[in-house]
Amino acid sequence: MGWFHLKNGPPPPDGALGRPRVAADEIDEELRLLDFKLGQLKRDYDQYFLGNRPREPVQLRGEINKAIHKLTSSAIKNTAARFKFSSICSRYQSHRRQWDETQRRIEAGTYERHRFRAQIHEDSGANGARSDGGSAGGTGEDLYRSYVDARLACGESVEGLSREKLERVISKQRAALREKFGDDSEFRFRVQIEGGKVRLKASRG
Repeated sequence: MGWFHLKNGPPPPDGALGRPRVAADEIDEELRLLDFKLGQLKRDYDQYFLGNRPREPVQLRGEINKAIHKLTSSAIKNTAARFKFSSICSRYQSHRRQWDETQRRIEAGTYERHRFRAQIHEDSGANGARSDGGSAGGTGEDLYRSYVDARLACGESVEGLSREKLERVISKQRAALREKFGDDSEFRFRVQIEGGKVRLKASRG
């Protein structure tokens, strides 16, 4: 599999800017818990906007805000852990914008619950076709965002990188794989960090 990368300056050393060092196993556990809580928070908001939950889940959202602030203030040494944290933060920011906009529409009296229910159904179907953010039929916004986050986490430049360029690279790779394994084969792509470098990995499915 081919991939492309541009070198940039190295990331700041551990402990830079006065950030405390944190044990790797502790970071991994905090990231696992943060990821779990974010998934739960999304489900809680979905239920709230559907009318199945009486109150907005502000307590869990506050816990996630505190956890993100704590991890942001820590010196995360492991590149893969930094990438995972960056990806979680990107997802959270995206969800927050959606939640806040929906809440604003509720307060303004312009919220339509049936449209939100249809959107939930549509999102569930799309997510089922994705592998780490990339759909079998295209790169997908999540895959592109994950790729950018991974490069930044590894200290690689993202200058000149665009969603269209990534799609062209993956289209060439997909065509080569189909020629090798058969025209009817489908492949999903995911972002991986190996040896401190970002790579795109394909799997059949």
